[in-house]
Amino acid sequence: MPIGDIRQLKTRLRAKYRAIRTEMTAEQREHCDSRIAERVRRLWQYRRARQVLTYVSTPIEVDTRRIIAQALADGKRVAVPRCIPDTRQMEFYYISSLDELSPGSFGVDEPQPLPENLVTDLSEGLCIIPAFCYDHTGYRLGYGKGYYDRFLPRFGGNLIGICYSSCVRRHLPHGRFDRPAELLVTENYLRRTDRGIATKGGTNDG
Repeated sequence: MPIGDIRQLKTRLRAKYRAIRTEMTAEQREHCDSRIAERVRRLWQYRRARQVLTYVSTPIEVDTRRIIAQALADGKRVAVPRCIPDTRQMEFYYISSLDELSPGSFGVDEPQPLPENLVTDLSEGLCIIPAFCYDHTGYRLGYGKGYYDRFLPRFGGNLIGICYSSCVRRHLPHGRFDRPAELLVTENYLRRTDRGIATKGGTNDG
């Protein structure tokens, strides 16, 4: 498919899945978010991780604030991203409370760039990555800025995608160097994308 056609397709898909999310009721969102958070907590990837890297959710995304709060309560080191001004790069900084966040790039809550809190070891841990939607093999449709596309090749730990089941499709266009999530977590199921195995109703992929 020509590059221009792929860009148009991605634009249409972003609009489609944004609409699906904005049309969810508060009750539906709360139900799905709580189930996803509980599934994440029961993953062996989460239990073994000493550090958890995760995005800070906006109103149209799967809620990560409850995941952040739980991870902090579980004694894990939690880090969230901050966009580097005038670049398409981002860095992760450890936080000890959600109260340390304030609006930053694109209106998303970000941590303060304190040098002592900068994450320098990206060789291990768990990273929860955002997306408008995922496909069955773990590839994602992001927001078009490329921040995670540039970051993910540097991360050596486990990649987990969290998503509403209504925002999962069979196939998405992707590049040869894109790194898929290894496990997809929705309110209804877990999917081990590395082997294409879906586990209905399960709480652990292992």
